[in-house]
Amino acid sequence: MEPLGILVGSAIAIGFVHTLIGVDHTLPFVVLGRAQGWSLARTLGITTLCGLGHVASSVVLGVFGLGLGVAIGRLEWLEATRGSFAAWFLVVFGLAYAGWSLARRRRVQRDVHTHDGGLVHAHGEPEARHRPGAMSPAALTSWSLFVIFVLGPCEPLIPLLMVPAFDLGPWAAVPVTAAFAVTTIGTMLLIVVTGYLGMSLPVFRRLEGHAQTLAGLAIAASGLAIQLFGI
Repeated sequence: MEPLGILVGSAIAIGFVHTLIGVDHTLPFVVLGRAQGWSLARTLGITTLCGLGHVASSVVLGVFGLGLGVAIGRLEWLEATRGSFAAWFLVVFGLAYAGWSLARRRRVQRDVHTHDGGLVHAHGEPEARHRPGAMSPAALTSWSLFVIFVLGPCEPLIPLLMVPAFDLGPWAAVPVTAAFAVTTIGTMLLIVVTGYLGMSLPVFRRLEGHAQTLAGLAIAASGLAIQLFGI
């Protein structure tokens, strides 16, 4: 059992560091939670859902590779390719979100008019209108994040899953993968809570009027950071 204990400990350490330095794992939830006006509970719920999809997609790939006897190097290459696509999806999603927010603000500013000599204006970014039966912007944002995280890889999970499965037997992959998943999602939640509460400080309240635009730019920046710096 000693080799298995070492692998579980390694899974915990790698899961923590992998999530801590991976800004794409946490920043989108912090900025969108604040920009969309989500409660902390809802923000954490969406974070958990995306984290589960993020880890589960790599588990499925690893199990599939085990069944076919695919070499670890090939699976890691596939994970790296998925990571590149996910990073660019974050960039596109962030820029599209920021552009949508700017366009919405301009449209509302054009609609501002005077009533009884008084100027009617909105404080902060206006709420988006949507047609009855159509998916709300908040729901669309949540599902878009989920899809991006399912497509995004957990690069360390493949060798952590495959190596013990080959060396100790398939059963050994279960505690190793569980340790990695719990650590990854737990670290995501801890950082998101800290960031969410931190953004309630007065220094950030001055930016509330541009929260959605800044959120989109921050998400795009996190995607670029992955591409440029490999974090």
